[in-house]
Amino acid sequence: QVQLVESGGGLVQPGGSLRLSCAASGSGFSINAKGWSRQAPGKQREPVARISVRNMTTYSDSVKGRFAISRDNAKSTVYLQMNSLNAEDTAVYYCWLQTAFQTYWGQGTQVTISS
Repeated sequence: QVQLVESGGGLVQPGGSLRLSCAASGSGFSINAKGWSRQAPGKQREPVARISVRNMTTYSDSVKGRFAISRDNAKSTVYLQMNSLNAEDTAVYYCWLQTAFQTYWGQGTQVTISS
């Protein structure tokens, strides 16, 4: 069984930065990819960033150039560095882990951009 625990969310002013972390626990699975999605109030969950097992990264157009996803395999952790944050980035951020058979989700961490 896979468990994902996010951390690093909070309140930040426009133009600020945050780094989210997602630690995975469990064994006996082969990872295809890891990533982050987010869900703003009243909106559907949307993809944000993805990193493959070969460290290939992809980003949504709305965060490209501002966010960076990375991973530390030794710590089984994936990170999301978020810079130049604006009000439209306010959402609950979820990390996910994809195996050959299913996708696992974390519980989410709130990110609020406000002055």
